Amino acid sequence: MNPVNEHLYEMLKQVSGYIYPNEVEFHWSILIVVYPYLTGLVAGAFILASLVKVFKVKQLQPVYRLSMLTALSFMIIAPLPLQLHLGHFERSYEIFLTPNFTSAMAMFGFVYAWYLMVVILLEIWFTYRRDLIRWAETDKPVMKFIHRALALFSKDTSEEGERFDMKAVKFITIIGIPSAFMLHGYVGFIFGSIKANPWWSSVLIPIVFLFSAIVSGIALVMLLYMVVTPLRGEKIEIACVDKMASFLFIAVIIDFSLEMLDFIHRLYQSEESIKILSDLVMNRLFISLGIIQVLLGMIVPLVLILFIKLFRVDEELRKLFYFLAAILIQMGIFATRWNVVMGGQMFSKSFRGLTAYKLEIGGMEGLFMTLALLIAPFFILALLIKILPPWEQQSAQS
Repeated sequence: MNPVNEHLYEMLKQVSGYIYPNEVEFHWSILIVVYPYLTGLVAGAFILASLVKVFKVKQLQPVYRLSMLTALSFMIIAPLPLQLHLGHFERSYEIFLTPNFTSAMAMFGFVYAWYLMVVILLEIWFTYRRDLIRWAETDKPVMKFIHRALALFSKDTSEEGERFDMKAVKFITIIGIPSAFMLHGYVGFIFGSIKANPWWSSVLIPIVFLFSAIVSGIALVMLLYMVVTPLRGEKIEIACVDKMASFLFIAVIIDFSLEMLDFIHRLYQSEESIKILSDLVMNRLFISLGIIQVLLGMIVPLVLILFIKLFRVDEELRKLFYFLAAILIQMGIFATRWNVVMGGQMFSKSFRGLTAYKLEIGGMEGLFMTLALLIAPFFILALLIKILPPWEQQSAQS
């Protein structure tokens, strides 16, 4: 048996019911799962940072800069899954030369460029400008040049310049909040607007994507803060972690409620697709949706945080519960992306059969590439932290 037929045979063994021959292969691979997951982390981290500058949540000040650097790190990698999936990433610049404003996918290029170049980079620059000038005065030659160049060779450290920086940061953050919603909301819009697919066709999907993004971003920054701070020999500010956990608790409840509302709405409609969707949930997606997404990714973290809120828990145990909750939430949000992207491709257009996705190990869209895309932002973040330390003079920032 040749490799092509062998692969087809393996796929057909996982088919139940009746499907058309051209529905064995999945058009969207795991890279399209990674893509909304990464953009969600970007939006969520930025929203957490905006709570400091716009809503004046002072307890979150220790993680403000870390949140911004995290958003930038994941933003740099975010478009790569799409580029690799399309195959010819060298042609991507053409969407700027010949824009198609009726294409939701093409509009990502403009949203991405706006969010990266105007929102994130400008806010980080105004936040760090005075520090870059100060660091350049005491750095060694290489870092001195880097910091001086990043400051655009500015030497203005006056109070008037500082006040302007603070106003600019607040203004950019206010613009950035709807930009973050637009960045990740349009991903949900793409799925929700596909009327031919009953698993995706829902007006609630963009809203669910937004709140799940906020959940994942807050949980990621919490994890990073709780890991990096002890490694530096510093003490974790439990008031900061408590406040992050409070916002995380609220966001998870809203996200969970929206998903349940979407599920109840589907049941109430009871269209002709309800039977195949029930089979999909109870068979193909039972573990990823019922166990990982709902039970481990939402209910258990809610119970852990609620337990801390209701009972007297010592500081070390609180840290452990928060840490476990944040990890479980990351698993749950990734499972959410998997269930949306893969679940919509697992049933036949005839609504009479189910297939399954077989993850490859190697290749451009395999497991190793997926892991590389998920790990790469952390290396970028480590480099950014080296160049732009997020914890220096935190108390001086407002």
